[in-house]
Amino acid sequence: MLKDPKRINELVTQILAIEAEEAKAAGQLGYLARALVQATLPHKKTELNEFTRTNGAFTLSILAPGKIGLPYGTIPRLLLSWLTTEAVRTKEREIVLGDSLSDFMSQLEFVPTGGRWGSIGRLKEQMTRLFSSFVSCSYTDAELTAGTNLQIADEYKLWWSPKPSDQLELFTSTVTLSQKFFEEITRNPVPVDLRVLKGLRKSPLALDIYGWLTYRMSYLKRPTVIPWKVLERQFGADYTRTRDFKAAFIDQLIKVHALYPDAIVLENQLGLELRPSPTSVSKIVKKPVD
Repeated sequence: MLKDPKRINELVTQILAIEAEEAKAAGQLGYLARALVQATLPHKKTELNEFTRTNGAFTLSILAPGKIGLPYGTIPRLLLSWLTTEAVRTKEREIVLGDSLSDFMSQLEFVPTGGRWGSIGRLKEQMTRLFSSFVSCSYTDAELTAGTNLQIADEYKLWWSPKPSDQLELFTSTVTLSQKFFEEITRNPVPVDLRVLKGLRKSPLALDIYGWLTYRMSYLKRPTVIPWKVLERQFGADYTRTRDFKAAFIDQLIKVHALYPDAIVLENQLGLELRPSPTSVSKIVKKPVD
């Protein structure tokens, strides 16, 4: 359960805001890439340059140059949401990292700070890691083996002010998404409420659970139980015991459910039971994602 009064107040504020106004009317409709919802990025920094997550027959692998490293944590997740939202909105592979990104980050209360340990430095590092990565998606079952390899960006130019600054100056910076990655993130993207991302922005696991849960609810037709071992392979990171993962997952699920209360999710002895529920943005997106 949530024990921090400040976090409880923040979540209550977010809940009331979501109930008061539809996401689309509030300009808060965003998107996530479907492949990166089914399996996720690292939660923490790793010295490895390859990372793999499995969801049933689906496997996602991310490869990064050794000197640069893999993207991790909340920032690349928020960046991917912004990139997908911009690609869907503009229908262009080349995306300008200017006012749109600054506005997006400010909506999520990402406060730009300079200095060695400031948020601008972390954003710069995670952008470089993300835009240097390659993604491999594969599907394997008894009858079929298939896959695709995606380079995230064909080209990126990140211009940063050489002077100490608390301003997010990216007005002439651009990233050109690869054609395959562009097609992947704009083909049936997962609609999300940006206000929920804002409420969960401090936890990569909570962000992952939210994206996955609203995606699953878009096609769930009957109650389904997912064993904890299966969830651990999809979401787990750095847990030596399944029960430790389960405790962390439940803790973050409570936060997700506070902001996405329509999701019917029950814990039982076998695993996590999902029951057919509205998506997080069902009232503003008439046709759910396939």
